[in-house]
Amino acid sequence: MDLAVQLAEGWAALGLDLNGEQQRKLLDYLELLARWNRTYNLTAVRDPAQMVTKHLLDSLAIAPHVNGERCIDVGTGGGLPGVPLAVLFPEREFHLVDANGKKTRFLFQVKTSLGLANMTVHHARAESFTAPPFDAVLSRAFASLADMVGHCRHLLAPGGRFLAMKGVYPKDELAQVADTCTVCAVHELHVPGLPDARHLVELALA
Repeated sequence: MDLAVQLAEGWAALGLDLNGEQQRKLLDYLELLARWNRTYNLTAVRDPAQMVTKHLLDSLAIAPHVNGERCIDVGTGGGLPGVPLAVLFPEREFHLVDANGKKTRFLFQVKTSLGLANMTVHHARAESFTAPPFDAVLSRAFASLADMVGHCRHLLAPGGRFLAMKGVYPKDELAQVADTCTVCAVHELHVPGLPDARHLVELALA
């Protein structure tokens, strides 16, 4: 299947409405990711069609649950979910943080090539990064909920939410943060073309 058709069918299945410019930016990002991946090993996924499903649509699936004007994607790696969300929500501010210099260099290239004025890239460790607090702290690849909360609680604004992307329902991880956080919701996600279990954990500081 053509990548543009696959992407369009996927976002339609998610109930999202993207315009032609947003589609172009997502496909340009995919092309950059595939090209840089050959040298920088940004992702284990090599096939572009798999990238559409496992990276773009997986990131866009959390869009209905992302609230607030200022969001930060911690441990963003190759820019997931931050880049797709920055494309989808040009009116919101997205900060992408990673400690790996190769990955942040790639993200600077993405920002420039795609003209994402609402996206800021930071080469830093989440636990030592300082900035005015954010409405949403996002993560896709953090080791555990306890690590995310412990390393990033200083980044969350009052009333803000941690949004952690997970595979299977993280029962044990939720138990580990029960004393420090309120579980607002655990959203079961349905990513078009992806049979694997996906969940989004929404936490607030207790």
